[in-house]
Amino acid sequence: MEHGEFVMESSVIPAHSERQAMDWSLVLASQEIPTTIQRLGETSWALVVDGEHHERALEAIRLYRLENRRWKWQQQLPWSDFTFHWGAIFWCLFLVFAFQISTVTSADLRQGWVFSSKAVQAGEWWRVFTAILLHADLPHLVFNAITGFVLFGLAMARFGTGCALFASYLAGAAGYASGLLLYKNHYQAVGASGMVMGALGLIAVQVFPRWRMNGAALKHWFRSLLAGILLFIFLGTSPKTDVVAHLGGFVAGIVLGALLHLLPSRIVQSQSIARGSWVAFVFLLLLPGCLASQEIRVR
Repeated sequence: MEHGEFVMESSVIPAHSERQAMDWSLVLASQEIPTTIQRLGETSWALVVDGEHHERALEAIRLYRLENRRWKWQQQLPWSDFTFHWGAIFWCLFLVFAFQISTVTSADLRQGWVFSSKAVQAGEWWRVFTAILLHADLPHLVFNAITGFVLFGLAMARFGTGCALFASYLAGAAGYASGLLLYKNHYQAVGASGMVMGALGLIAVQVFPRWRMNGAALKHWFRSLLAGILLFIFLGTSPKTDVVAHLGGFVAGIVLGALLHLLPSRIVQSQSIARGSWVAFVFLLLLPGCLASQEIRVR
């Protein structure tokens, strides 16, 4: 070093990528801190500043990162490897068929299938199932068919066709049954909305068991459940709807989904579970209908 000269040592601030290094260099330039971008390796980058500006540079970068924190809206979930099941369209078409049949049958037959709190309390338990197949009018049917097509398709892809339908059907019945506990006065209701909300509950807890294997997955479970709750508020709490039946179906779907998620996927989607679910589902379709028809003939 010659007399009268002073050489300031440079400081290196590492960056995760070239893009980050460029962003930080602009931040430092706005603060009039001279800097250069240096490549340290194939994937390593850094900012080079004079030693006297090192502390100021770190503080400027810290404030920039603090002001620009934001949620990561798109995240990859490695366990979400299932796809949409288009078999849901057949169940929705069946609901359309049931609606057409109900419009041409006698009023007595339709009245025998409607959910009635007094009738159920009198022993006609099958009404919690038969009412699922009826709808008040065409808009009611269209809403349940379109919404159900999406939610049933997702649930079927995760649990299998039979298991998803059986669990959703039970959730729909639980929705009507919850009205017996919460409604003091007599009420009647029809529609598959509770079953649709049950399917929503099934998929709302799709990452339920993952938090046990990976603590970080707990936040994904919470976000999945929160998304399901928000969808329920949007779809199931509209005016002039049976919110109690919707809520009962949604909660029942969450409980059933959590129980199913405790089982390994290979068991839930096994052939034995699939066959058993189909048998139980068809049985609950036919038996309540037969009992309702028999009760009507007796009258």
